[in-house]
Amino acid sequence: MTSETDVQNAAAAGDSAPGTGPAVHPNYGRITTTGAGDAVLAASLQKVLDGTWADAREFTREAMTPDMLNPIGLGMEEHRDHVLAQLQRLADSGMPKLGFREEDGGTGDTGGALTSFEMLGHLDLSLMVKAGVQWGLFGGAIANLGDSETRKKYLPDVMSLDLLGCFAMTEVGGGSDVQNLETTATFDRETGEFVVNTPTPSAEKAYIGNAARDGRMAAVFAQLITTADDGGELRHGVHCLLVPIRDEAGNDLPGVRTSDHGPKGGLAGVDNGKIWFDDVRVPREALLDRFGAVDADGEYSSPIDSVGARFFTMLGTLIRGRVSVGAAAGASARTALALAVRYSLVRRQFDHPETGKGIPLLEYREHQRRLMPRVARAYAFACAQNAIILELDEFEKNPEAFDEVRRREMETHAAGIKASVTAFANDTIIEARLACGGAGYMAENLLTEIRKDCDVFSTFEGDNVVLTQLVGKELLSSYAADFGDMDQRETVAFALSTAVDVVQEKARASTLWQKLVDAVTDREHTDLLDRGNQLQLLVDREEHLLETVARRLRKAQGQDGSAAFKVFNSAQDHLLQAGRAHMDSWVFARFAEAVEACEDPEAREVLGMLCDLYVLDIVDGDKGWFLEHNRLTTERTKAATAARNRLCTKLAGRARTLVDAFAIPEFVFSVPMLTDGGVDAITDEPSDEHEVVGLAD
Repeated sequence: MTSETDVQNAAAAGDSAPGTGPAVHPNYGRITTTGAGDAVLAASLQKVLDGTWADAREFTREAMTPDMLNPIGLGMEEHRDHVLAQLQRLADSGMPKLGFREEDGGTGDTGGALTSFEMLGHLDLSLMVKAGVQWGLFGGAIANLGDSETRKKYLPDVMSLDLLGCFAMTEVGGGSDVQNLETTATFDRETGEFVVNTPTPSAEKAYIGNAARDGRMAAVFAQLITTADDGGELRHGVHCLLVPIRDEAGNDLPGVRTSDHGPKGGLAGVDNGKIWFDDVRVPREALLDRFGAVDADGEYSSPIDSVGARFFTMLGTLIRGRVSVGAAAGASARTALALAVRYSLVRRQFDHPETGKGIPLLEYREHQRRLMPRVARAYAFACAQNAIILELDEFEKNPEAFDEVRRREMETHAAGIKASVTAFANDTIIEARLACGGAGYMAENLLTEIRKDCDVFSTFEGDNVVLTQLVGKELLSSYAADFGDMDQRETVAFALSTAVDVVQEKARASTLWQKLVDAVTDREHTDLLDRGNQLQLLVDREEHLLETVARRLRKAQGQDGSAAFKVFNSAQDHLLQAGRAHMDSWVFARFAEAVEACEDPEAREVLGMLCDLYVLDIVDGDKGWFLEHNRLTTERTKAATAARNRLCTKLAGRARTLVDAFAIPEFVFSVPMLTDGGVDAITDEPSDEHEVVGLAD
């Protein structure tokens, strides 16, 4: 592992300025960047990225064809037809069966199903989203909330695509406030039916995938209402019912009205629409009653007494959607990075002052700085995504092994990784587009299409701000279950009894902490390239933010709801910062675990450099916080920046290998900017004129 002293010496020796050509130093060697990477190293890195479900990845890769790529230039209806046809191909391949239990006609491989969905993110995101709506959301609601008879009745047709459905949760006036949505489902004792209504304009179901054209049935989330003996209403909170919305000819059923949202900012192949209900009657059996049932006499019963706890428990069974969205966004980001890295190795800009030959883009320091830290984050998020999929798979196979605290932690990390990865993906795709200049702006080169389609991933399956706030709220208590049912006032009150050292306690209890931190020898200087010190630095930031936000919330002790809200609102940015800091340290821990577990020495060394760059990029991006809170000196943040630059240059020499390890189907790269003769392509033959400067091993 390279020391910071070496980095500072290299910087002091005088790297050339950005934009003036290669940065040459006596300690630097040259790593040739040719048209292909190191296949053996790429295979070892791929093994780490593929994770536990490598077989599922390979199965999906083999099923991928160029027809599944985003069909650029099609009209909206043509694109929808195309995606529906590709969806049928997936159904015919048997892939959807991975995500359903054996007793329901599936194979019970949750991890394999989520991994397969992730792989679709390399192709047309419209296909991934439509698959997610059909099998992840609509099918998932039936599988996780319905009884055995309901599952037996509907799931085979859901898997085969004989029954297309939609997931009608979001309302135009409610947005993220799902617990208070307005759609009602009132039980009629006389007929034994539920009557589903859209009582106000703001209660219309909006942005619903499959609702505009293809869906025949909707999993509708509504306030469940029964009648008391005295005739009054009894409200039991949000529940889910199956409501038919169209006949076989595609016509709206009586009492149901749908409309098409029309063109969107992306995902042209998904038919998003609105749904209204006017006294639509469905049988009592339409209620998915795992967490709340109504008998023939109209009596309500539930295994969970609290309305709020029942609501959050119900949503907790549907976290596959969040995990899938984060995973597919990560795949899209890796595709964008692979396109940008390949282009940076064949596109030359300005002549070298010594050779007179054009300089490949990736030989410029700033180009290295814009791409290589994002490659490092792509690796980190891929490892973290594998970890949350593994945990969710374990939970669904053996839920008894998860107590309430562990279950809530899993749900929180599923929310946090979705927010973190989708934010990263949107940032990375934009930067990749910019890094490819005018070529990147051409739709034929895919980057603008990926950017448009991935945009909304930061919004659906939970807005990223809301999900990050959820992570922050979770951090305020070591008793996770206590927070789900709290409003702002109760959250403030509970912060008074928070154990603020919970972050350190949880981290120190892990094997990783003991192995890494206990091995630190340079405690006085806290070398930023020492893995244990990196972990300590990130966890310390998280703990400090948690402590200080708890102190801010204490100001509202004993105040009424309005005052408590003002305090909570004023601390929201602080709470979000704590949530983001937690995800930084959690992702780092998962990445470090993957590095430690890698059996190939060369791959482990490269992964270690990527892990270092992941941390140094965080420090560089948040150096103001580390300086303001006296966690790092000015000299040390400068050293961190120098180390970041050095790692960018060293890893740039292996850039093609690093992105080849993503194992994206080669046909994805058959785009004009990589295949036309309009750029001076670098051949597979090494040449002194065609090198990216890197560090010698």
